[in-house]
Amino acid sequence: MIGWMRHTPHWAVVSACVVAAVLLFVGAFAHITDLLCHGLHAYDWAPGWLNLYWSSLALFDTLAAMLLIWGKRRGTDLACGIMATNLAANWYAVYSIQDSNLAAQPGLQRLTVFAAFVLGTAPFIRRHLTN
Repeated sequence: MIGWMRHTPHWAVVSACVVAAVLLFVGAFAHITDLLCHGLHAYDWAPGWLNLYWSSLALFDTLAAMLLIWGKRRGTDLACGIMATNLAANWYAVYSIQDSNLAAQPGLQRLTVFAAFVLGTAPFIRRHLTN
């Protein structure tokens, strides 16, 4: 580990965890709303496996947010896994299924920025969290 990563200020660790947790809760709320309103196949244009993945985020986003609030490393690990796979799934959906692009999809733009935040801050904050 690079020496300066060990010296991440406590306020920065707490801030990153809170921001990530709040935004994960926002995502969980969106997925829960989709589940309640449309069931497991909220997006009729998407294949079943993609609908199932997005529906599963109702649980996984909530779990990652709670683990981050509790200061657990597993929260960071889960958030990174969620963001990497969710970003890949959304990019696939936009480019391959919807035949669109990043410029035309503000939701994908926001998701990309959030993924960069989670993946970029993880090495700095993970060390300061508990097992």
